[in-house]
Amino acid sequence: MEELLALGRRMLADQPFSSLIGASLSELTTGHAVLQVPIVAGLTQQDGHLHGGVVSYAADNALTFAGGSVLGAAVLTSEFKVNYLRPARGVTLVARARAVHWTRRQAVCVCELWAVDDAGVESLCAVAQGTIVRSTRAGGGIHS
Repeated sequence: MEELLALGRRMLADQPFSSLIGASLSELTTGHAVLQVPIVAGLTQQDGHLHGGVVSYAADNALTFAGGSVLGAAVLTSEFKVNYLRPARGVTLVARARAVHWTRRQAVCVCELWAVDDAGVESLCAVAQGTIVRSTRAGGGIHS
């Protein structure tokens, strides 16, 4: 399992936007991924909470890593949706995704997104669902 996490971290590091916002992959096992994004001033919107686009990014990437863990590294997001439940405030956004059903070609995944405050208290701020598909691109890696 450490090899899978190492591969996922290399793939995440290859995504310039992920590096720009400080995203990190803390867990990657078969059918499960945890992605974290620091909540910093440069990623907030005018009311001071994390911008919805960053929440959406975290959902998309976590879903794709979870799907890729059961389909292989060459995958793409076919579709996903996010339900925003409350503003993401705190120090870290944690996206926990899991594959709930998969075939040889696609995986349906779900994700919960939690805002963590400086005391470590988590608040559910969004939920997402997506379909991840095998990529036909040669030499592909996880793409969202």
